[in-house]
Amino acid sequence: MKKADLIDKVASAADITKKAAGTAVDAVIEGISGALARKDTVTLVGFGTFYVARRAARKGRNPRTGKPLDIPAKNVPRFRPGSELKKKVR
Repeated sequence: MKKADLIDKVASAADITKKAAGTAVDAVIEGISGALARKDTVTLVGFGTFYVARRAARKGRNPRTGKPLDIPAKNVPRFRPGSELKKKVR
């Protein structure tokens, strides 16, 4: 499913225009992105939790040259599915 498909689904389910549904979908995405940028957790009960995890620094190897290199630590977004989503996906 692409973003346009999601907008169509929201528009038909909420009985609103595609423009309004697009604005709503964009607002949800922006809200989740903004919270993660602040390292907050976003919990949607039954759906899941978006959170930021810290990936530790580690040693890597350049696949072309084989030389070792240092990969720095960084924050990465993560998603933990909720119980209702897990039941639907089975």
